Amino acid sequence: MPRYSRSGRAVVATLLTIGLTAVTAACSSTDTGGETFTILQYEQADTAQGQGWQRALEIFQERHPDVTVDFQTTSFDAMRQNARITLSGNQTPDVVEFNKGNADGGQLAAQGLLEPLTAEVEARGWDQKVTGGMQSLARYDENGLAGSGDWYGVPNIGEYVTFYYNKDVFADAGISETPTTLAELEQVMGQLQESGHTPVSSSASTSQGFNQMWLWYSLVSAEAERQQIDDFMFLQGDVDFAAEPWKSATDTFVEWTGQGYFGENLAGLNYEQATVNFLSGDSGMLMWNQGIFDRVRNDADFEWGYFTMPGALTMGSSGHLWGVPAEADNKDLAYDWIDITLSPEVQNLIGDKGGLPLAGDSSQISDDLTREYTERFDQLVADDVLSFYPDYPVAGFLDFIQSHMQSIANGNESSDEYLAALQQFYDEGKAASTGS
Repeated sequence: MPRYSRSGRAVVATLLTIGLTAVTAACSSTDTGGETFTILQYEQADTAQGQGWQRALEIFQERHPDVTVDFQTTSFDAMRQNARITLSGNQTPDVVEFNKGNADGGQLAAQGLLEPLTAEVEARGWDQKVTGGMQSLARYDENGLAGSGDWYGVPNIGEYVTFYYNKDVFADAGISETPTTLAELEQVMGQLQESGHTPVSSSASTSQGFNQMWLWYSLVSAEAERQQIDDFMFLQGDVDFAAEPWKSATDTFVEWTGQGYFGENLAGLNYEQATVNFLSGDSGMLMWNQGIFDRVRNDADFEWGYFTMPGALTMGSSGHLWGVPAEADNKDLAYDWIDITLSPEVQNLIGDKGGLPLAGDSSQISDDLTREYTERFDQLVADDVLSFYPDYPVAGFLDFIQSHMQSIANGNESSDEYLAALQQFYDEGKAASTGS
């Protein structure tokens, strides 16, 4: 899922400026008119990854002074929607960032649009840096199903979703401890609401209104067992959405939405607006991943902390993937670029910014809160309790779920109606993916 944190137009404008700066710097380093190496990505410049990419660019240009770098930026939605055209056109990038999961990366791999990376992964030792469950969404079989087969992408960060919370607002509501059970979370939200604060800043627009989807799936994850999530995510077994954990978690989610615990007028809000509303200091909590950790640390003018959704599993996974288009002209340079993003220098820089590097050294993080935040992720990976993201299993799932999140936010759809629609869409998508 996306990790940028400003409005789309401003993000693209800012990053295109960085891209042009990178191109200018590369061109100024050589007048030989040599190769042009094209990178296409969608990270925001002030995120941990965005800052890591800038250092990776510097290292790349030092190693390849005769190569002109064309550092291009798009948005998450644009890449997801236009990936097939981008990877099969006449001006194919040399290395691209793309969304993981059966619905996106798996489809691109199955259609032959991405170069298999297994040989490079093994030769360069990337599989020793990206280990365990963090490999699951980097590998796809011939049908584009995640979890086995060749490597088609390489992540270099991890992700997990937490509640960022405003300690001042909590204190104003008489709350001194973070909740450790769902019942305690409900009590906390009630106290926040009674004290005049929005309990959770959220969003449900069909255009990047991701917060409600994440809240819903985090509630599912809180009640789920490992095998239930794996059956759902990797199409391993039958999934009955009318049964647990789906039924009770969705009932709770719809009830909490109706009670206003996630705010009002959600259908018209996107994740950036939800983030701004939280940073304004009035709401108690915001659910998001590490993509805004550095932003909250720098921009919040209140005391804050974080905690994971109480329960069994935590929503999160490996990060988005670097891949090499099958039609890329400069594949060796692409492999070098990926290798640099996994280098200790870049990984530890990302770690210092709260970006959860997969090949970094957490003990080298100087800030106590950032180190604690990263070590919490390391433990979740070691315990194998990350539940991935809900839109990964079947094609079109993200748009489908977002549409229904908006309907629920508007009060136009019940829990049972959503789960029935979810069952039909998932089953049809699974049949199309597996041929069964």
